Amino acid sequence: MRQLFKFSFICLFTVLGFAQNTKNPLLSKDVKSQKKWVDSIYNTMTLAEKVGQLYMVQVMSNESDASKKKVIEDIKKHHIGGIIYSKGGPYRQAKLNNELQAISKVPLLIGMDAEWGLSMRLDSTYAFPWNMTLGAIKDNKLVEQVGKHIGEHCKRLGVHFNFAPDVDINTNPKNPIIGNRSFGEDRYNVTDKASAFMKGMQGAGVLANAKHFPGHGDTSQDSHKTLPTVDFDKERIEAVELFPYKQLIKEKLSSVMVAHLNVPSLEPRENYPSSLSKKIVTGILKEELGFKGLIFTDALTMKGAANFSETGDIDLAAFQAGNDVMLMSEDVGIGVGKIMEAYHSGDISEARLELSVKKILQAKYKVGLNKYSPISLTNLAQDLNRLEDDMLYEELMENAITIVKNDNNLLPLQELETKSVAYVKLGDDSGTAFYDELKKYMKVHAISADNIGDLLGKLQAYNTVIIGFHRSNESPWKSYEFSEVESIWIEEIAKRHTVILDAFVKPYALADLKSITNIESIVVSYQNSVIAQQKSAQLIFGAFGSKGKLPVSIGNYFPVDFGFQTPNIKRLGYTIPERVGVNSQKLAKIDAVAEYAVKKKMTPGIQLLVARKGKVIYNKNFGKHTYKGKEEVSFDDIYDVASLTKILATLPLVMELEEKGLITLDTKLSEVLPDYKNSNKKDITFKSMLSHYARLKPWEPFYYHTLDKTKHPSEKYYRKTQSDSFNVEVAKNLFMRTDYQDSIPDIIRDSELLKRLTYRYSDFPYYILKKFIEQHYDRTLDQLANSHFYEPLGANYSTYNPYHTISSKKIVPTEEDDYFRYQTIHGYVHDMGAAMQNGIGGHAGLFSNANDVAKIMQMYLQKGYYGNKRYFKEKTFDKFNTRYYLKKENRRAIGFDKPQLSGSGPTCGCVPMSSFGHSGFTGTYAWADPENELVYVFLANRTYPSSKSNLLLRENIRTDIQKLIYEAIEN
Repeated sequence: MRQLFKFSFICLFTVLGFAQNTKNPLLSKDVKSQKKWVDSIYNTMTLAEKVGQLYMVQVMSNESDASKKKVIEDIKKHHIGGIIYSKGGPYRQAKLNNELQAISKVPLLIGMDAEWGLSMRLDSTYAFPWNMTLGAIKDNKLVEQVGKHIGEHCKRLGVHFNFAPDVDINTNPKNPIIGNRSFGEDRYNVTDKASAFMKGMQGAGVLANAKHFPGHGDTSQDSHKTLPTVDFDKERIEAVELFPYKQLIKEKLSSVMVAHLNVPSLEPRENYPSSLSKKIVTGILKEELGFKGLIFTDALTMKGAANFSETGDIDLAAFQAGNDVMLMSEDVGIGVGKIMEAYHSGDISEARLELSVKKILQAKYKVGLNKYSPISLTNLAQDLNRLEDDMLYEELMENAITIVKNDNNLLPLQELETKSVAYVKLGDDSGTAFYDELKKYMKVHAISADNIGDLLGKLQAYNTVIIGFHRSNESPWKSYEFSEVESIWIEEIAKRHTVILDAFVKPYALADLKSITNIESIVVSYQNSVIAQQKSAQLIFGAFGSKGKLPVSIGNYFPVDFGFQTPNIKRLGYTIPERVGVNSQKLAKIDAVAEYAVKKKMTPGIQLLVARKGKVIYNKNFGKHTYKGKEEVSFDDIYDVASLTKILATLPLVMELEEKGLITLDTKLSEVLPDYKNSNKKDITFKSMLSHYARLKPWEPFYYHTLDKTKHPSEKYYRKTQSDSFNVEVAKNLFMRTDYQDSIPDIIRDSELLKRLTYRYSDFPYYILKKFIEQHYDRTLDQLANSHFYEPLGANYSTYNPYHTISSKKIVPTEEDDYFRYQTIHGYVHDMGAAMQNGIGGHAGLFSNANDVAKIMQMYLQKGYYGNKRYFKEKTFDKFNTRYYLKKENRRAIGFDKPQLSGSGPTCGCVPMSSFGHSGFTGTYAWADPENELVYVFLANRTYPSSKSNLLLRENIRTDIQKLIYEAIEN
């Protein structure tokens, strides 16, 4: 008898999970302390308190006081063991949770459905991508990070159990309740993703829950509304549906949720829910699979279970089947009574009750409820919406977005100069973020119409059409299908144009398309979140390469695990500072300096951009076009960049010519311009001239010679109406004599040289170069810069004389001219000499926005390479970025300005000597640093309304900002 007692005790001890060699996932590291705490609680409990521990009731923090009173009654009267929170808000929930925990004798075990984050239930919280999206990612470490981040959010809000991950294998595309909640249809992929998610979340101290056992993935009905049938044999279920559970149990899965399913091959009783089946819960989950963690029923209020029997009988049946926790009972009081009645009648043993209650207490100890402390409300919202969450989300989408069709390697889009692109939005949700991001790469027009005929008519001007299919991202259950009309429209557009179809929905939507034959490229972006839209646009233009693989098959079109890989072709991307080693809080200090400059009227407005490691991390606008105006500065406004023209337009054309061998740095002016053979400048070389070391005068006020005695434009040189003889438009309705353009090169050629050879900045080299370049190509400088660089770069906001093609509302005015043109200079070049060259100067005349300037500077930073196109060789760039007269105290390279020497110069003094850039008279500044892979662009119109004062320069605004950028770099 003594031996039998000893054997029984050992068995009970093992079942309860306190032996060191068990696989009980609820054991803590300090098993002895855990056992002591569990026993101390259990041994003081009444029967009612023990049975109450089996219940987890639903609470919504946005419900009425009556609902709150009911929960308090369940805690006080029925001693419930836990709460599953549903709808509400984080602050309200935390406050309510503290209140409920305070009145519970034993701390409550808190659970939530937070499969993709707390936002599944709560407002003002973070939403990570759905499982279907994560299923497309090949790097499971990223999925583990999702689990970790969600776990950290749960823990911060006092949630101990997250009913995630969903491990259903979604082999039925029409599944109404799982779908996006599944990692996909491949059992290995689902298992690997679920394992990674679980490890991340449990590593953060929040217990995981695999659901919906034995498998809800191949159902066509919703168990919230009815009892779905899983009509497969046991061999299939064991091979597919149970596959993830086997692996996760080995890896210390904390809990399992049992679904309400009719599974005839596992439970012979007709229409008997799996959640109430002892054969399934105990026989398969506990005995065959050896699971010793907590077992939850799915919600007992769901129709799949609630339709089965009388209130309370379901609770009893669920417990007798082997479940530990009755989730969301229809009536806790009745259920507790039924279980206690069965206990008293001997249908439930003390050992059976002890097994479940002690498992629940073990879980409470493991999550720290033995040392419970209330949730802090301080910074709660910030802690649940962190910068690192956005960083992770970006990386997830970069790895998930999948290209499933890519005829002729259309993606990423290249040779932009050959493409005219339209964007057509389909679906019922916003595509604004997608469209705005597309426009950062090239000129893209949004086209819409009420009928297909009108739409096709409007699309005739375009050879490439990007169709974005946008459906609601609010929840994974929202409609995702194409309408019949949308399917027809896609087919008709694809017959006539090169089409890129981007579907911001789950992949199954594509199966309903009538045909994909004429669609050149198809992108699956999975979700319509802002980040998904932005990243998809960046992928289309090659800012990063595609890596995603389909987690499910799409009808007869594409198999599971299919997807094209595409390269990163080194176009600028857009991201969060921390992803490239920059502290965003430190970087944000720039805001104050820019705001100060505007407030103190150093400039009416500013465009500011910072890029690092090929990613734009800061791109903001400040102020307005004018001090008194209403037009606020926006991303697509353009500025007169003044002398930045030198390195953005003229210099790259010179670099091309040098690389082609048409000139060298030692070529003399007399060798390329016959007019200079008898000039005092005949022996000036390109090297000396572009280094500003050639004794050339700084500038010449050419306009001054064309004014009359009253210092107004002389009638000899100007007319208010255009004609062949007066065809140079220097300002609105002011035309200079056509032949006077020829006088400017002559004046420069015949000008005196400075007496002493020293570094002296001069505009003259770029007047000279303009003449040489235009004569060589027999084309104008603006045409050359546009065709050789701006069009292929996608720098479509970069242009000379923007008043011809761009609305004045998008052009920032430059000055109220009271000395030459006597009008507002708006859309016309500010520089007088450039204006007298019909607005096209080698030294000035270019208009652009910060984003376009950054593209050109990034091309330089990448030594002549951008967007899979090499504009010139690395050695060519290095040649021009060299200071040849450094020993002569000349800081300049060939065309590029360089950091200061002897404390004087154009930078903050904190940049490497390898860095380069230029500044402009209107307040502009562009600088690139190869060592830190940094691009900084500052555009302003400090010359408005008057150019006489230069507070911007005097107060070092541009270089103070540059210093703050460097202070923000952390690695």
